Amino acid sequence: MTTVLVVEDNEQNLGLMRYLLRAAGFDIAEARNGLEGIAFARSSRPDLILMDLQMPQLDGFGALAGIRADAELAHIPIVAVTAYSMAGDRERALAAGFDGYLSKPIDPWTFVESVKEHLVA
Repeated sequence: MTTVLVVEDNEQNLGLMRYLLRAAGFDIAEARNGLEGIAFARSSRPDLILMDLQMPQLDGFGALAGIRADAELAHIPIVAVTAYSMAGDRERALAAGFDGYLSKPIDPWTFVESVKEHLVA
């Protein structure tokens, strides 16, 4: 089964993503901040990581850097899922090394298909 790690500190956002992904047949792992996300990625090697950008303790950019610095994890696709939606935010996330960018609020009708696109790539 495909495992998706969702790194998100907002319980409502996390709950919606959890519901949609489980309904689509994914195995879900959860972390509430970037430090937990890095630790889980190291211990469990998920197939895909969905990463909030604004979190306590370590933000999404810091977590991305920590994961990309580990040669055993660097291949895992990481998608930014964020409320940052100003001009240039998508480009900034992609330039930092994220493999994709989804804006919040997520669209329940297209979310799972967007996630699947990053697993195929």
